[in-house]
Amino acid sequence: MAQHINFDRITVVLKKPRYPENIGAVARAMCNMGLNRLSIVDPENFDLKRIRKLATHEATTIVDTITRFDDLNDALADMHYVVGTTARLGRQRPVVQSPSTVAGRLISIARQNQVALLFGPEDRGLTNTDLQLCHIIVNIPTADFSSLNLSQAVMLMCYEILRAGENENPQPVPRLAARHELDGMYATLKEILVSIDYINQENPDYWMNKIRRFGNRIQLRAGEVSVIRGICRQINWYGKKCYQDGKKAAVKQDRSTGVSPG
Repeated sequence: MAQHINFDRITVVLKKPRYPENIGAVARAMCNMGLNRLSIVDPENFDLKRIRKLATHEATTIVDTITRFDDLNDALADMHYVVGTTARLGRQRPVVQSPSTVAGRLISIARQNQVALLFGPEDRGLTNTDLQLCHIIVNIPTADFSSLNLSQAVMLMCYEILRAGENENPQPVPRLAARHELDGMYATLKEILVSIDYINQENPDYWMNKIRRFGNRIQLRAGEVSVIRGICRQINWYGKKCYQDGKKAAVKQDRSTGVSPG
């Protein structure tokens, strides 16, 4: 019995699944491993009859309580920790862990935080932009043929979580910042860093990706995000004040020398 797992705080999120049968098979896999929360983002075909057929009777409750979203950001807005899955590796996907390693961490995190297991479309997987929303990226090792069926990938992740819950004695992890809080912070940071010419305004996302990865590693709390946003607001206020003070001083200087400000 996986007594250490808070199943109610772990949600499987499928972005743009193409086939209703795969949604049903995912629900069945989740039911096998004890998970019960499933979210679907912009499905290509949400045929409930075909979904139920693959889900079987036992997973009917999961199908009945599926939460649907039109946008991935909305689906992840209230999540405190997001795990992205990918079959492709590369420079834009540098921090990759195994399912078993990540599962061990999730047991503690899910005690007080909402966790999302994010899976992409069957044919393309998650994009680099999608993975920017993730705290950590998981790659499932395979042999020469690396293509897994969506439900197989979900089953593997859920199985590792179930197994970790049987062995781990989790230590409390504090409430982390939710996805919408982090996104607000990064948007504010981006605006400030562009305005002071710290990052190139022609390609700001390149540098913001580095900052996002740093923020994900240290697992910021809600209060810490609030402090960072407050610092950014103060920098913005001070920058504008210095600019206005400079304009006033220039006008005053022009008047004293009799030079027209035009």
